[in-house]
Amino acid sequence: MSKRTHFDYVIAGAGFAGAVVAEQMARNFDKKVLIVDRRPHIGGNAFDHHDAAGILVHKYGPHIFHTNSADVFNYLSKFTKWRNYEHRVLASVDGKLVPVPINLDTVNQLYNLNLTSDDIEAWFASVAEPRDSIRTSEDVVVSRVGRDLYEKMFRGYTRKQWGLDPSELDASVIARIPVRTNRDDRYFGDTYQAMPLLGYTHMFENILDHRNVTVVTGTDYRDVIDSVTYKELVYTGPIDEFFDYRFGKLPYRSLEFRHETLDTPQLQPVSVINYPNEHDYTRVTEFKQLTGQTHAKTSVVYEYPRAEGDPYYPIPRSQNAALYARYQALAAAVPHVHFVGRLATYKYYNMDQVVAQALTLCARISSVTRAHLIHQPVRTPGLDTGAILKAS
Repeated sequence: MSKRTHFDYVIAGAGFAGAVVAEQMARNFDKKVLIVDRRPHIGGNAFDHHDAAGILVHKYGPHIFHTNSADVFNYLSKFTKWRNYEHRVLASVDGKLVPVPINLDTVNQLYNLNLTSDDIEAWFASVAEPRDSIRTSEDVVVSRVGRDLYEKMFRGYTRKQWGLDPSELDASVIARIPVRTNRDDRYFGDTYQAMPLLGYTHMFENILDHRNVTVVTGTDYRDVIDSVTYKELVYTGPIDEFFDYRFGKLPYRSLEFRHETLDTPQLQPVSVINYPNEHDYTRVTEFKQLTGQTHAKTSVVYEYPRAEGDPYYPIPRSQNAALYARYQALAAAVPHVHFVGRLATYKYYNMDQVVAQALTLCARISSVTRAHLIHQPVRTPGLDTGAILKAS
């Protein structure tokens, strides 16, 4: 890189937030963009690659795309074909594999019942423990499905995942997990559910494929920031790190991933099996079932929650929200720096939410509508986006 090369935007982080901003500024507004990531690859946590056996795996655990936003889905469809995929998860409980989230079959299998959809609400009401107020994750579950299902399905998993009892966690952690009264065994209910046909990394390569975008990986943005001139900085990293941990570190849970390749075509009946009460790991993912790849072998990953390591999950407790608010106030006062994404806003977002947030930022800083940005055509060599695929 030439010394003192000028860019309109320097972007720290090449995950969804950074890549979308880079693409928009470069393609729609003819801005010169430098995007830098300390990891040796683009794509952030969604990065995928072929392992030694030639199986496409997600390095940082399973990433399943789902959204109710036609805007977000249509935007990403400019950069990838899709494979229709509806995610299903089973949990190993009492020696059985039962559907997650809880549905009619979960209850019938665990309790050897023959309830119908007409019966299940009355059954839930009979086992529920009413609470005067819903403050914690424990309150959410026991007030809806009772103590026993809470112990079987939620408590152990939450303790492993968060290092805290559900009674110590904000209600929002579990509130987003539905309880169904029918036999719908899909993990998500979103309108659009699909996987990038050739993988996330391929999609990111298309997003960043523009003459105005310079990509540097394996480098911290702070190591190059003094070697260039620029107008605006877009920061997608941890907000507390940006301010040198002035008020202390924001707490996160991390994960350790242990990948294995097995000499068998298929290991599991579904792509993900949760282990709420057994083992130190929380779940096992079989990647071929996500990607649809045909191969004589299979690759899986075991997820072990950890207290230390890369930041994955902001811990939703009131004291942590208060600490983030102090950093947020600092961020609001910094000129020409934009904070976007999970780490920069200390909130767990799904991938589609990060894309939407990045598009909204681009609309705001360029004074146009988000719809204007989304509907701009993209001509990527060799890419046929085809029809928009909708989940049935």
